[in-house]
Amino acid sequence: MASRPETQIHPSSIVEPGAQLGQGVQIGPFCHIGEEVVLGDGVELKSHVVVTGDTRICDDTVIFPFSCIGEIPQDLKFKGESTKLIIGARNRIREHVTMNTGTEGGGGVTRVGDDGLFMAGCHVAHDVQVGDRVIVVNNAALAGHCIIGDDVIIGGLSGIHQWVRIGQGAIIGAVSMVTNDVIPYGLVQAPRGELDGLNLVGLKRRGLARADISELRAAFQRLSNEAGGSFMERAKDLGETAQSEHVKQIVEFVTGETDRSFLTPKPGNRK
Repeated sequence: MASRPETQIHPSSIVEPGAQLGQGVQIGPFCHIGEEVVLGDGVELKSHVVVTGDTRICDDTVIFPFSCIGEIPQDLKFKGESTKLIIGARNRIREHVTMNTGTEGGGGVTRVGDDGLFMAGCHVAHDVQVGDRVIVVNNAALAGHCIIGDDVIIGGLSGIHQWVRIGQGAIIGAVSMVTNDVIPYGLVQAPRGELDGLNLVGLKRRGLARADISELRAAFQRLSNEAGGSFMERAKDLGETAQSEHVKQIVEFVTGETDRSFLTPKPGNRK
């Protein structure tokens, strides 16, 4: 493996005493690094980046110009308590992205996983929990306390309401407002987000076997059948017969704890 370059800090940047910089960190012009910040090995700040607060950024993450990372929450209940932002490894955080620290009422930590792509202008609010390999497209916003599973894609100009959970592998179409939980592998689109099927393209790209996709489609049809009782009742009935681990994941998601309701399938939807 190639050795890392020496840590480089442009003379126009400010690194406050107390900040911890890993090996091979690259800090470009006009950046400001706060005293509580920890930057892992190989982190790169292109230019005009602010990283402040109790913020940890793990190895090989790259942050592009004019991003503001680790500022206090946009929450009037925040009274200056000590909270954190933790960002995983190998993320790409593009221009004008904002990510805030947590709040006391939300557990105190905003957390971002590994290998994500956060495109220009998107926002990650206080206490959000983001999984691995998540893509948030330009100018999308995650409100406070959201939970975003692994492999989720959130389309441009979309908004995820506070406390909403997005299950693993789901995809949110562009310009959608999502106000309720989205099941794993769900496909959401329309201005007021509607559960319109499964993320079949994503499942195929991940190499999921045809048999697994067929079981997921059959499960989705059962969840769409309003004659089977309430959405929760249908999910519990599905759990009694589910053999697929992916279907079981949906059942566990629906029957788990949540502060929101669910986006439910349209009757007769066969996607």
